[in-house]
Amino acid sequence: MKHSGILIVVSGFSGAGKGTLMKQLVHAYDNYALSVSMTTRKPRPGEQEGREYFFVTREEFEEKIEQNGLVEYAQYCDNYYGTPREYVEKQLEKGKDVILEIEIQGALKVKKAFPTALLLFVMPPSAGELKKRLEGRGTESREVIQKRLRRASEEADGIENYDYIVINDKLDECVEQMHSLIQAAHYSPVRNEELIENMRKELEALK
Repeated sequence: MKHSGILIVVSGFSGAGKGTLMKQLVHAYDNYALSVSMTTRKPRPGEQEGREYFFVTREEFEEKIEQNGLVEYAQYCDNYYGTPREYVEKQLEKGKDVILEIEIQGALKVKKAFPTALLLFVMPPSAGELKKRLEGRGTESREVIQKRLRRASEEADGIENYDYIVINDKLDECVEQMHSLIQAAHYSPVRNEELIENMRKELEALK
């Protein structure tokens, strides 16, 4: 049975390892398309335009908002982040499962716009491990790390809005678990209304 693609929204605390997890998932399985977000923040060392993000000015981003060219957008740590609409819709039509790595405000907006979207929240094994990972990056000041930890504390209030929690402890196990959850989601009744309706019609015809 062929399925159309589903939209997967992955959120999690900054430092929980979402980016690494997504790259590994896309590398291990061939039916995923990783949506590239647009942001007004400056690139970190090693990041490339169009790979990690589309880096734009505040003016360019606001123009995109006016054109309804974003699935969702939000402000986080004084910068805009958003998901370009055109790419997402094209990939879903091709039957690809599109992964959006976005924060909690954006995730809830996507769920409103795409009720069949699957929401996954990535958590570290503990808060102590989260702090260790943030410090281990070596790319941010102590003040920024504290800001991210405060933000994580606020975000913890919204986790119950997600469909599943994924604990990112051992990367390979986490990737496999995430893939299994997504595959199972393809068979939920809410994502198979056409199939159910066809079955009803066929049964009706056999009466």
